[in-house]
Amino acid sequence: MRESLHRIYILAKRNIKEILRDPLSLVFTIAMPLGMEILFYFLFHNATAQFDMKYLAPGIVVFSQAFLALFSGLLIAQDRASAFLTRLYVSRARSHEFIFGYAFSLLPLVLIQSVLFFLVGGAIDPGIFSIGMIRSIAVSLITSLFYVGMGILLGSLCGEKSIGGIASVVIAGQSLLSGMWFPPEEVNGVVLIIMRCLPFKNATDLMQRALVGYGGAADFLIPFSVVVGYSFLVIGGAIYAFAKKMREK
Repeated sequence: MRESLHRIYILAKRNIKEILRDPLSLVFTIAMPLGMEILFYFLFHNATAQFDMKYLAPGIVVFSQAFLALFSGLLIAQDRASAFLTRLYVSRARSHEFIFGYAFSLLPLVLIQSVLFFLVGGAIDPGIFSIGMIRSIAVSLITSLFYVGMGILLGSLCGEKSIGGIASVVIAGQSLLSGMWFPPEEVNGVVLIIMRCLPFKNATDLMQRALVGYGGAADFLIPFSVVVGYSFLVIGGAIYAFAKKMREK
């Protein structure tokens, strides 16, 4: 166990260095959602409660995590295209250690996104500074598991040239099926059922309710179960896909 954790640590440390070598992608991953948070608040918060900062800030945090699917997918796809992973395939590291090494290297970025978006949101609307904000930052680590896992899965399956287009489907899904830009109750009943069965709306609900408060146990347990269930599914799929690629090599 200790050797396995040490290998995960070494891989995560190396991946953090690789992430820092691409500052342009980091800026894009943070700056674009941050700009949307500020712009949409001032444009629409007087028109609908949907864009009150207590709903917008946690929604933007989850939206920014969807970009991690692209970010993490590119990272692992680029490593697969280079000789780096080929050399590591002959080491004692196992597939789950590779996957966790990639996942843990992105957790600092998740925290930076969450803290920054809430601080900026709080500077605009100090009312969100509360124990709920701290709770939301903690919950963001849970919601990020699905997006990071999806990115690693796609990076394990797709090549460097195709990962961008495929990962953009996750970003589009979060934008269109999360309900963060419109009241979900106003859409067609079948569409709403689909939204409730997918992780996008549940991740957004989990974050928003963490900030404003849970009305009951179901408000937490239902979206939490859906998000964690999908996270286990994509992370398990990533481990299997990565192990298959290792055997092929």
